[in-house]
Amino acid sequence: MPGQNAHVVIIGGGIAGTAAALALHRAGLRVVVCEAHPRTATDLGAFLTLASNGMKALGQFGAAAPISRAGFDLTSMSALDENGTELIARPLGEVEDELTRFRCLRWSELTAALQAEVGVQGIELRHGAGLLGAVENADGVTAELADGSTVTADLLIGADGLNSLVRTLIDPNAAGPRYAGQRVFYGYTSTATPPSVPGRITMVRGRAASFGYTLSPAGQTYWFARQTAPALEQVGVEPSAELRAQLLEGLQQDQTPTAEIVAATEGILVTNARDLPQVEKWRSERMLIIGDAAHAASPATGQGASMAFEDAVVLAKALRDSPDQDSALKLYEQVRRPRTEYNIAASAAMTGASRPPTLPPAPFSDEDVARHLEWDTPLSA
Repeated sequence: MPGQNAHVVIIGGGIAGTAAALALHRAGLRVVVCEAHPRTATDLGAFLTLASNGMKALGQFGAAAPISRAGFDLTSMSALDENGTELIARPLGEVEDELTRFRCLRWSELTAALQAEVGVQGIELRHGAGLLGAVENADGVTAELADGSTVTADLLIGADGLNSLVRTLIDPNAAGPRYAGQRVFYGYTSTATPPSVPGRITMVRGRAASFGYTLSPAGQTYWFARQTAPALEQVGVEPSAELRAQLLEGLQQDQTPTAEIVAATEGILVTNARDLPQVEKWRSERMLIIGDAAHAASPATGQGASMAFEDAVVLAKALRDSPDQDSALKLYEQVRRPRTEYNIAASAAMTGASRPPTLPPAPFSDEDVARHLEWDTPLSA
């Protein structure tokens, strides 16, 4: 197949890649997105929460409204101890604006909504076009793809996740992901209706697991459990009867609804929490990694998707406003490293902690983040 030219080729059509495509498109760049899966990305059956910062980032490139039509709002949170005593009850995020509220949705819903928006905005998304290799030279970077084609661009962005090939092309000695110390279970049930109110997510710090649940408007309970234990060999699958029994046994130690919720769930998914504690090289002359490929955190902070959306905005602004590509990539890394590395450290500290940890002050302010995400404000302002 003949080659193709573009300003930017993005490897990975998941949430980081599609968000970057939308942001770069708004900045006036010609983008091609190459996704390995033949039609849509596979879904582990997990769900996530998008925080207000993630929704704000989506709004900068026109994606907050379509995402707000998927899933449901989360407007408050409560925290229980192992005895069921409520420790905290408070509003969650910026609830006044429906486009900045926390959002609960399945990974598949989020991916589908972003890929649909890519299509609406006329951005090319090629399925079955996973990356085989890439070569840089003075004129650009050429990606060799699994569908037999090539794409030559000024910049190749690796949004290809924890097991990123682009990361190893940039640095063959780059460390891969590590086990973050916890197994993560996800499930949904319509037969257990724990105490809740619309829009509330309840977090339980139990004796044997950290647990969270919320009730959808349709009456389905979404839940997750994080359990400190050795890594599993098989992930993304239904846990064995023995593993399910072990989870239930741990939850039954607490005076909370968690064991009842799990017992009422027919289909459960289990996976290993993994992170990337330090990636020394994010970029070469014409390649850059973003999202989980560069700075994956364990799920404790719930910021993985929101960090990817922030990446998209900051990268688009850097490329839009900088005098050349090298300056843009330097500026992008300068802005994003402190925030993403702090999130990784905070999430690692929270993972498996018996109580909320005391974290050092963040190396950035809320005002810094707001300025970085505001589309019309230069990063260097």
